[in-house]
Amino acid sequence: MEKKQFESVQATLEKYIPAEELSEVKRILYGTNRGKHVQSIPITQEALELSKKHNFEIVASKIEAEPEQLRKPRIVRIGIIQNTIGKETTAPVQEQYLAIEAKIEKMIDAAGAMGVNVLCLQETWHMPFAFCTRERYPWVEFAESASNGQSVKFIQRMARKYNMVIVSPMLERDEVHSGTIHNTAVVVGNNGNIIGKSRKNHIPRTGDFNESTYYMESTLGHPVFETIYGKIGINICYGRHHNLNWLAYGLNGSEIVFNPSATVGELSEPMWGVEARNAAMTNNYFVGSINRVGTEHFPNEFTSGNGKPAHKDFGHFYGSSYFSSPDNCCSPALSRVSDGLNIAEVDLNLCQQVKDKWNFQMTARYELYAKFLTDYIKPDYQPQIIRDPSIKE
Repeated sequence: MEKKQFESVQATLEKYIPAEELSEVKRILYGTNRGKHVQSIPITQEALELSKKHNFEIVASKIEAEPEQLRKPRIVRIGIIQNTIGKETTAPVQEQYLAIEAKIEKMIDAAGAMGVNVLCLQETWHMPFAFCTRERYPWVEFAESASNGQSVKFIQRMARKYNMVIVSPMLERDEVHSGTIHNTAVVVGNNGNIIGKSRKNHIPRTGDFNESTYYMESTLGHPVFETIYGKIGINICYGRHHNLNWLAYGLNGSEIVFNPSATVGELSEPMWGVEARNAAMTNNYFVGSINRVGTEHFPNEFTSGNGKPAHKDFGHFYGSSYFSSPDNCCSPALSRVSDGLNIAEVDLNLCQQVKDKWNFQMTARYELYAKFLTDYIKPDYQPQIIRDPSIKE
């Protein structure tokens, strides 16, 4: 029998901690924005009705910046979506895709009703996360062109409908280069135009995450996409464990970095609320962290060389999608167990304000790091260790 999952850390805190103490607990755990807890914003009636009818959660909050004399506020509404798959993994490929598309369409409709300007979906949102199985078929049949695949065309239609920039992480088949597969995010502009694409820079080789069976590391670098609503980077999944990956998106000018992911509780959940928040603070941009949700069962058993018995699922994808801000606060997260849309209304002026306060970029020693890394990648590199001469052999 599958283990029953609890809803969320935040819901548990609110259930058991007295109100007079809860405020301080939240301050320490989640930070404050301009001296206050992150404030909620109203959810429109249309969005509420959609969420009730189609069984998904909506969380909406606001992260402010200080008013300035010369710059006007740069208010942007950002949205992130987490979702379960729509059909069993034994269903025909096209049926699986269409079931997911149907539920995503309703959540994008809700985002449109909430006035979301920039939206990002979860990693390879249009398919089950089958990269544990090491089986090529039928899973590679979900791969499609990043310019005219069916999921891309669907996202283009929704972007035009709501004047929304949408980041669509998907499994790409590169038709120009022998049909090679990549883990890709397509950035669709608010006019439905394709602005460009980014690919996954770091491929996990741990536990059941056998992804290098399907695709390898990106060679596209750390592109940042300048949209009508701001500058966006996409740090796909496992890249969140690599500090220099986050740094590069910041140095390239990102104001918002999305981290579309698919990760399970046993492997990474204690890290989930820490890594993106640390990246937002140290690089002075907003981060939208998206994790898929649910347990996906596959028809054939698999093992991963880690001594565990053969099994048919990754484990529980724990959702918990949330936003982090440059001033080290974070929004309420979505549930660990259900589909959801999380929205944050932010002022992008906060990015520069925090840079001016903390001076991380000014005090960084990039030339020192560059020299170290240049030396480190040489075959004859020797670590800079100064040994205590009193240590005996």
